[in-house]
Amino acid sequence: MLQEKVIKGSSGWAMVGVLAAGIVGAVGLLIGSETVQATPWMVVALAIGLAIDGLCWAGLTVVSPNVAKVVLLFGHYQGSIKAPGFRWVNPLTLRRTVSLKVRNFESSKLKVNDNIGNPIEIAAIVVWRVIETAEAVFEVDDYEHFVHVQTESAVRVLATSFPYDAHEEGQLSLRGSADEVSHRLREEIHARLAKAGVEVIEARISHLAYAPEIANAMLRRQQATAIIAARQKIVEGAVGMVEMALDLLSAKHVVQLDEERKASMVSNLLVVLCSDRDAQPVVNAGTLYQG
Repeated sequence: MLQEKVIKGSSGWAMVGVLAAGIVGAVGLLIGSETVQATPWMVVALAIGLAIDGLCWAGLTVVSPNVAKVVLLFGHYQGSIKAPGFRWVNPLTLRRTVSLKVRNFESSKLKVNDNIGNPIEIAAIVVWRVIETAEAVFEVDDYEHFVHVQTESAVRVLATSFPYDAHEEGQLSLRGSADEVSHRLREEIHARLAKAGVEVIEARISHLAYAPEIANAMLRRQQATAIIAARQKIVEGAVGMVEMALDLLSAKHVVQLDEERKASMVSNLLVVLCSDRDAQPVVNAGTLYQG
């Protein structure tokens, strides 16, 4: 794999002075050749010097901040200029500009099956930048297109690795384990893009939903799960309140209940505490054992 080599190049302002002085000198000699006996070979040499001087002006290049210039000479990699400024390199070289800025990419909404086979829609945002210019230019055909394709491929792999919702205690899921899933996604994309000289700074899911054909069914399932969880909490609380009531009645000797009456009291309290509707009180005009 081709490794990046950082070069600085010559000072552009110094070369401007040298090249300008060369032009002035050559023009002065050409003008003076009319009064001084100059051979044709001298005139030809001055003309060639002017042509070379003019060609050297093509070696001037400006490097902006967070931009690199990849320098090629007859197909051979010479190095990359990363330091911003006005530089001069061999005018026969080819210079390719590579941006080192941080960039965002949001994948399209992909329709895939999650870990348990449910069709879902998923998309991700990736924050990335080029850190190895030689690899970005020479190891892949188009590093930007490479980022897009490999990101979508990694998102598909991630979606098949986790269920949409957790169905067991402690199970990781796409919806409920955002930090773990984002870390896994970043590692997956980074491993794929390392060969292109690209660093993945951050990756996270930007869109996550069930596919339209099962969305309604899954919504009802989520609602049922929430209702069951709420009912469990209500029952646990009601049992605790009944237990507390029986303990207080017994501790303060308010009334002595046999097992049958305790069971009846527990049943009535649970109905009152767990019912969706307000309780309708009934006045007992008889004794405790005769209603």
